[in-house]
Amino acid sequence: MVSASPAPRLAAAFAPGHVTGLFVPSLDARDPRARGSRGAGIVLPLGVRVSARWRPGAPRRLALASDLGTPLPISEEVARRLLGPRRGSLELFLSHELPVGCGFGMSAAGALATALATAAALGEDRALAIQTAHLAELFGGGGLGGVAAILGGGLEVRTAPGLPPWGAVRHRTVEGSVWIATLGRPLPSPPLLRNAAFLGRVAEAGQPGLKRLGSPPSLDRLMTESERFTDRLGLAPPQMRRTLASLRRAGARAAQAMLGRSLFAVASSPEIRRRMVEVFERSGLRAVELRPPRTGAGLRAVRTV
Repeated sequence: MVSASPAPRLAAAFAPGHVTGLFVPSLDARDPRARGSRGAGIVLPLGVRVSARWRPGAPRRLALASDLGTPLPISEEVARRLLGPRRGSLELFLSHELPVGCGFGMSAAGALATALATAAALGEDRALAIQTAHLAELFGGGGLGGVAAILGGGLEVRTAPGLPPWGAVRHRTVEGSVWIATLGRPLPSPPLLRNAAFLGRVAEAGQPGLKRLGSPPSLDRLMTESERFTDRLGLAPPQMRRTLASLRRAGARAAQAMLGRSLFAVASSPEIRRRMVEVFERSGLRAVELRPPRTGAGLRAVRTV
């Protein structure tokens, strides 16, 4: 009697996007799980959704596709490492709810959602999935702390670089909303994150703000230090600088989303919100108002078919 082949498994996962207000690179640790950055930002309710289908015993195959129709080398590396030498077919599809390369943490979200869905389909544990996503993001040049940041929701502060328990991240619920808007073409992160001179500028710009954040920081303090970081780093192109200045004159708190040609802004009252919307309309920008989630990345479904 021939035994039946193991049944295919389906899994789905979601990882949120994220805007970084300020950060300081930290890449000296011997263990790469302790490398990344210290910094702070806000988790977004939109991100990357991944579905995974694993058919054990089938001819060996790894197929990763997305709504973008372009290669996603970091997410593919995550899936490849988790799959290992197994015999079977792993099919993944990634759906992006925010633009890639604009400072919304889509690389980290894609890596983490891919890792969680793949691990669940293969029967691997969550800890391995998270570590694999972090390492692929780190060595692939996608970011320096995005995976750790989106393990929870709300306002996040990375007080020690790397993944917990090597690193440390604190999350605080954010009441109210945050606006995001994109100005210009995507800004690729890998070349910047491999440039030692640029990373030195980032550290110099970010150190003072990290010391002033407080524990735990308020949203107002985060925005204050994010604005200072934006201005000290000087990475914003002219159109963004003009828009940020207009938003601040309207009473909003506004900063560049690192590292991208995008901004995020917060209004402390209905009147400031009204003036902020007027700035966006005059500038011809499509801005989106979002409420930061209380939770971070996680599985959405796992089943055998």
